[in-house]
Amino acid sequence: MQHRIVVLGAGYTGATAAGRLARRLHREDVAITLVDAEPDFVERVRMHQLAVGQDLAPRPFDEMFEGTGVALKQGKVTAVDVDGRTVTVAAPGGAGEREDEVLAYDTLVYALGSGWNEQGVPGTAEHAHEIAGRPGALRLRERLAGLAAGESVVVVGGGLTGIEAATEIAEARPDLDVALAARGGLGDWLSEKGAGHLRTVFGRLGITVHEHAAVTAVEAGHITTGDGTGIPAAVTVWTTGFAVHPIARATSLEVTGTGQIVVDRTMRSVSHPDVYAIGDAALAMGPGGKPLRMSCASGVPGAWQAADAIAARLTGGKVPTVPVRYFNQCISLGRKDGLIQYVTADDRAVSAALTGRLAAFYKEIICKGAAWGVAHPLLVPARRRRVVREAVVPEASPVRTAA
Repeated sequence: MQHRIVVLGAGYTGATAAGRLARRLHREDVAITLVDAEPDFVERVRMHQLAVGQDLAPRPFDEMFEGTGVALKQGKVTAVDVDGRTVTVAAPGGAGEREDEVLAYDTLVYALGSGWNEQGVPGTAEHAHEIAGRPGALRLRERLAGLAAGESVVVVGGGLTGIEAATEIAEARPDLDVALAARGGLGDWLSEKGAGHLRTVFGRLGITVHEHAAVTAVEAGHITTGDGTGIPAAVTVWTTGFAVHPIARATSLEVTGTGQIVVDRTMRSVSHPDVYAIGDAALAMGPGGKPLRMSCASGVPGAWQAADAIAARLTGGKVPTVPVRYFNQCISLGRKDGLIQYVTADDRAVSAALTGRLAAFYKEIICKGAAWGVAHPLLVPARRRRVVREAVVPEASPVRTAA
């Protein structure tokens, strides 16, 4: 009987894990199913480009996974029963078109990721736009296309997503009045060189910066900051962080207060050893005992770790534990400029930074490489190993790395 592996979510982490497992395990011994609501791969790191009208190359899953043995299931995950080892998937389309399907698993890889975080700010859900996924980016695209010259766009959030969104919009639509509202200082986590370049680019693009301006309300036509200041906003783009998918919190999995699944060094749930969590859905610890941030930079290595640990446990091999560390933060500043901030292993900025057109080229290579890596999760061909039946039953999780 085949060992059933179900992977929930086909973003960078889930798709990478599924493909890596397919190349590590013998096809006769395992049945790998990848579940996602979309028919093709979404390059989430390019959603700001999609929002300003750029067309992204389609990457259909059936082409990406052709010949791998991975079975694709399109649908929305509506429930996970980690005690009964089943997943409920609603078929795409309207209600009643097709009955929900229940998938049984022996090993579950939970990679449902995250969406935008409204932070409980009044009016955000009703009046703000988000670019955490393709539907939101397409809605913003339509709204921006309808703006007349001189109208205002305010991006709320001074992190990587907010900076990329503000610069992309300002470059693509120089006729608009673009502003960014940040809770702290602009690029205050960057090196002196990095922060200086960021300010130079914002000045060149004509982006108004409201620093130390926590937004307390969003309304049609304007936002309000903590000191009562009103900032005109025909369009508000909300980029203040991400919230994990809520399904895990509804299960008996051990999760954090934010709903992330607590995992050990191999990305395995500390409460349910047949469940692995990767990407934004997992709380994993990195260098210095700091939680890994929600990012592709930490999610993809986590997917490698989980896939290799699953394969080793099923085939009786040695379980690898490779620490995840950071090297740089890659920020696009429109299509012609960029910033590569080099960092320590635990993600603190160092003095070195790459800027300008070369940095933009570097970031583009990173984006293309991330998408290419989903379809090519191993750099070299690997021999598919046979499952050892005695190793199929998961043992208790031995290492806790987070509370």
